[in-house]
Amino acid sequence: MLVGIHAGLFTVAYVGAFFLRFDFTLEPQFQAAMWAGLLPMLAIKLAVFGALRMFQGWWKYVSLYDLVALTRALVAASGVWLAVNVFLLTPENMPRSIYLIDFVLGLFLIGGARGGIRLLREQVASRGGSGPKVPVLIAGAGDTGEALIREITRNRNIDYRPVGFLDDDPYKQGLRVHGIRVLGPMEAIPQLADKHDIEEVIIAMPSASREAIRRVVDLAQKADLKTRIVPAFEAVVEGKVSVTQLREVAITDLLGREPVELDTNQLGTFIENRRVLVTGAGGSIGSEICRQVLRFNPDKLVMVDCAETPLFLVDRELRDDYDGLKPVIADVADRERMEAVFEEYRPEVIVHAAAYKHVPLMEKHPAEAVKNNVRGTKVVADLAEETGAASFVLISTDKAVNPTSVMGATKRVSELYVRRLGNLSDTTNFCAVRFGNVLGSNGSVIPIFRSQIKEGGPVTVTHPEMTRYFMTIPEATQLVLQAASFRSGEMFILDMGEPVKIMDLARDMIRLSGFTEDEIPIDITGIRPGEKLFEELALDHEELDRTEHRKIFYGGEDGEVSAKKADKIEELLEVADAGDNEGARARLHTLVPTYANGDVERETASGKVVELDVS
Repeated sequence: MLVGIHAGLFTVAYVGAFFLRFDFTLEPQFQAAMWAGLLPMLAIKLAVFGALRMFQGWWKYVSLYDLVALTRALVAASGVWLAVNVFLLTPENMPRSIYLIDFVLGLFLIGGARGGIRLLREQVASRGGSGPKVPVLIAGAGDTGEALIREITRNRNIDYRPVGFLDDDPYKQGLRVHGIRVLGPMEAIPQLADKHDIEEVIIAMPSASREAIRRVVDLAQKADLKTRIVPAFEAVVEGKVSVTQLREVAITDLLGREPVELDTNQLGTFIENRRVLVTGAGGSIGSEICRQVLRFNPDKLVMVDCAETPLFLVDRELRDDYDGLKPVIADVADRERMEAVFEEYRPEVIVHAAAYKHVPLMEKHPAEAVKNNVRGTKVVADLAEETGAASFVLISTDKAVNPTSVMGATKRVSELYVRRLGNLSDTTNFCAVRFGNVLGSNGSVIPIFRSQIKEGGPVTVTHPEMTRYFMTIPEATQLVLQAASFRSGEMFILDMGEPVKIMDLARDMIRLSGFTEDEIPIDITGIRPGEKLFEELALDHEELDRTEHRKIFYGGEDGEVSAKKADKIEELLEVADAGDNEGARARLHTLVPTYANGDVERETASGKVVELDVS
């Protein structure tokens, strides 16, 4: 059918070229030349189009690239026809201008036919569907907004009716994109909502800052409009925009963080066909590390955790996609049990994420924090060295910097021990990766706030000036693996962006849940034991250098961890085994001099903050 259609259009263009050339008055000799050359022209052009696979396109999905390909095919077909006529057939009474006119008419007719079919299809699709369409404004008249409009107009089952664009760029005001006008800046949302009976605002600005997204959300809420957003990862990294990806604005969008770009080749070399062991695999970070590891085809993935139910759930989730999973119930502080695990699976890459992390709870149980966090790290790191593993990665925290809590102090001791092994080992690459809070992890502030809002409030914040660094779980785990694949190093520090006030986070979550602070109040409860007003990512004497990845820094420390300090770690473990909580605190202070128990005020760039005495 397509060959027949093309033959007909070629014929119309060919005959039309003669009539145009001779002002629709053909003398007999030119008519004879026209009909004599028709069949050779058709044979040549159809053969060239067939060789170039021009009959295999789907016309209702024709694009600009198809029209470019059509132009190239017509140039080739017309060129072959011209060469055959001039050098082989040499027909009489064939004006040379016929070839050019024929080419132009052919391009117009065939291109118009293809484009017309697509246009007709999209017009029918846009008028189809059932029920009324939801009138929406698109915030962002850029590439993402344009792609979103195309998606909406060509799918009859989409329940949106774009009324207009919003964009703060004054040069875009009044312009049209696929027939949809840029109606004004973001500030015009309330007025436009009343004027056009708008029901939703779709944010199509994947690279926008958290302040820009927050402003759109606030303006939409003032106008009692719902807000949806095109996820940045799909829009920027994959280059795909689909209405099916639209979702409600989440608190992660207000962080304004750019998508993580990984060196997948380096990660593939680091993980592919290797035996990987992840401790704490049932936790928020550990389970996400397992998901990320599976992207790079390990030989085996050994998932270690002492919590049965979380490990069971992770194993059930991942098992359908990968048959090399090895879930293992084990306590990382149990040397004999971990020896058996290492002997059975011989892991080559170890990611140590197992740890007690809740600051207030560990303040009440210092000995248990030491046994799990310090001994667990020591056991797994020692076995990595003894079995000749290629790499050991400790997941650390910003709370290890100038720690004010037992939890932070135990993580700092763990960093010191890993650093010592890194200085001594000739076989295993030891490193630690330090980062701040992750959004949505078990027991973190986001789930707590969400639960409090669901129960009608109040939302509890410990101090109005408290700030924290935040990162999404996938972002943190991807950067951990990227850092672990780098050259040998003692400490990698992730770029956490700008710190966020917990008070602002609480207010954002209340607004995103559709409430006001009058409906869901915020209560200030006071700083809990071991908490800081602010967190730090590096010690004063650590000099940060940027690695190959722009979001990962290398934090070097001068000197080595002495054998004497290593002996003190053994003394700390002995005290913890005896259940001596105060003795554990005292020895933590000996190992980490910046850890202490008295509160003082210190002047910083951001004002007065509460911090522990380091004297």
